Amino acid sequence: MPEQAFYHALLIFWYILAAVVFIVLFWIPAPYGRYAPASKGATIPSRWGWLIMESAPVLVPVALFLLGRYHNLTALIFLLLWLAHYLQRAYMFPFLIKDKDRRMPLYIMGLALFFNVINGYLNGRWLFFFSDGYGRRWLTDIRFILGAALFICGYVINRRSDWQLRQLRDCDEGEYKIPRGGLFELVSCPNYLGEIIIWCGWALATWSWAGLSFAFWTAANLAPRARTHHRWYREYFPDYPARRKALLPGIW
Repeated sequence: MPEQAFYHALLIFWYILAAVVFIVLFWIPAPYGRYAPASKGATIPSRWGWLIMESAPVLVPVALFLLGRYHNLTALIFLLLWLAHYLQRAYMFPFLIKDKDRRMPLYIMGLALFFNVINGYLNGRWLFFFSDGYGRRWLTDIRFILGAALFICGYVINRRSDWQLRQLRDCDEGEYKIPRGGLFELVSCPNYLGEIIIWCGWALATWSWAGLSFAFWTAANLAPRARTHHRWYREYFPDYPARRKALLPGIW
């Protein structure tokens, strides 16, 4: 099978799998974090788990960029936007974990690694090989401008919200507290909202089925988890703010 035919078949499968995951996660929470089962089976230190699984979306797109046919300014900017997110996830976030004894189920790391390799391949191969190339004119296209603006907006929301959650853990490690301030006054999971905005911006900026698949996967994974978090907060804290929504301010 020619690679391009394989690529398109994989992309269709990827959309179908995301839809299945979206439905399943509304009934069965993803088993990590506070929803991890008591018996985790084989585990790995969380720092090493994050480092391994989040290194894939750094290395795969970089390799595809170097091996691809497009190395112009626009291709480089796409790569840098992508790396702005994943360099932090792979090589900064793991070392912000305070609890050195925290462990991650090995199968969770494996599933995340699988997703990151496929997702990195689909996006990187499209941008740097299968597309018609994005010339410099694309940088002044309204789709790129709005998409990049959304990406940056979501990035700021995501990083700010993650910082606020870390501050809660630092102040009272081991005890859950109600997050306060910023977008936490409106929704339970602004960190998830920020990440969804990031990849919706990416889909718009790249104007591609590959980019849209990433936005679809992000929403399919994080929207059900935001709903589960919101429900958990309301059950765990009797005084949880009634006006606060799960993910979308004033809506849901």
